[in-house]
Amino acid sequence: MNDTVPKQEVVAARGIKVAFGAVKALDGADLVIRAGECVGLVGHNGAGKSTIVNVINGGLTPQEGSVSYDGTPGLHGVAMARAHGVRCVFQELSLCPNLTVNENVRVMHADLKGASWRRRGLELVRRQLEETFPGHGIDCDSTVEDLSIAERQMVEIAISFTTVSQRPRLVILDEPTSSLDAGLAAQLMAYVRRFVKEGGSVLLISHILGEILSTSDRIVVMKDGKVVADKPATEFDTRRLVETMGSVVKEHGWKRTMGTKSGAPVLSRPALPGSTIQLEAFGGEIIGLAGLGGHGQTEALLDLYLSSSSNWWPTREPKMAFVAGDRGLNGTFGLWSILKNLSISSLKALSSRNMIDADCEDEVSERWKKRIEIRTPNMQNPILSLSGGNQQKVLFARALATTSKVVLMDDPMRGVDVGTKQEVYEILRAEAAAGRTFIWYSTEMDEIRLCDRVYVFRDGAIAAELVGEAITEPNVLAASFAGGEAA
Repeated sequence: MNDTVPKQEVVAARGIKVAFGAVKALDGADLVIRAGECVGLVGHNGAGKSTIVNVINGGLTPQEGSVSYDGTPGLHGVAMARAHGVRCVFQELSLCPNLTVNENVRVMHADLKGASWRRRGLELVRRQLEETFPGHGIDCDSTVEDLSIAERQMVEIAISFTTVSQRPRLVILDEPTSSLDAGLAAQLMAYVRRFVKEGGSVLLISHILGEILSTSDRIVVMKDGKVVADKPATEFDTRRLVETMGSVVKEHGWKRTMGTKSGAPVLSRPALPGSTIQLEAFGGEIIGLAGLGGHGQTEALLDLYLSSSSNWWPTREPKMAFVAGDRGLNGTFGLWSILKNLSISSLKALSSRNMIDADCEDEVSERWKKRIEIRTPNMQNPILSLSGGNQQKVLFARALATTSKVVLMDDPMRGVDVGTKQEVYEILRAEAAAGRTFIWYSTEMDEIRLCDRVYVFRDGAIAAELVGEAITEPNVLAASFAGGEAA
């Protein structure tokens, strides 16, 4: 009988319209979040998800529509949202990199006051980190810039769930597991379920549909600035969810090379101390780097790139292209246009007599805009005008637009929607069939399964090499832990 009693509205946005020039970001969207529920919010990049989040958290005032907190309309602004218990973990992390973890708690929670605020803040964030990510191993006295991107994401999540004087009522998680490995992601989803069971609310935005389906009570699907579905999670499966978003579920039509090695390797990295396995890649292969986050995968990619690249002058035909995993830190040039961000790695090829051929630059950018579906009316717009997923598409297009025979990818599809992922997977296989080699670190097991061969990292060295049908989640997990052996 209690199930029929409507739960209290924590936040309600109704009839929201937001336009940026001629672009309608939201076109009459409704989103209501009630106490004690996890709402999954899905949609392609540019569907309006980030915009409606900014309306709910008070950072953006809609041109039309109303926002209410606790059933009281007419309230708005960041301070009002926080006063009603709304917290937000952004896809682009917002921690202050020059401050310690403890000091960032104080920045995020102005009610942490008094002479002993440092000690109390340290206790609070340690307790919350341990509750959310048991065995996390993060030193809360560390400066944020010294943490890995996964650790930063964990810290920001923990700070948002931390109770100082008021328990958070609604926590908005925007792609919260984009930098986390499968084990950490599972810990977070388990904590979200506990938080909701205790009466809290969570708005979960993720392109990893398994997380949405397993964690959400209700799923809201957005498309072109509108809500096209709002139903209990039990009414969806992966196929129906993808089709509601406007994509067609595609079966993988390619076959692995089954580890066939022909000719000389295009690159080779000697075995590191603690391992007898060296990293090799042959022409046309897609090589995966797997294992728990922070075990040396990114460092291996950087070593490969720096060993073949000049720090002084770009070459006309660079040997390798690199897709950065942390786009905000070392991926995008925030003051530049989308076009300039895309073409920066191809300037030598686009130049004549040391002058950039603007027509050629425009042609290349428009071709990749269409091929990878970058959602923008004008490539001259600032890169930061794009959603996070569309920014990631630009970085991916930047690498593929070069003539490099080897492309290194550091979790390149973080925050990219499922439809685009399917298109990118097909591009990868087509490029590999033409002889291009990819070395791909991913935190998503579905992407690791697409690789021809996989090197599993543990403690900074390669612990196992998996080939073909042996590339399975149990084998990757077994090799990821000390004492485990892959089948």
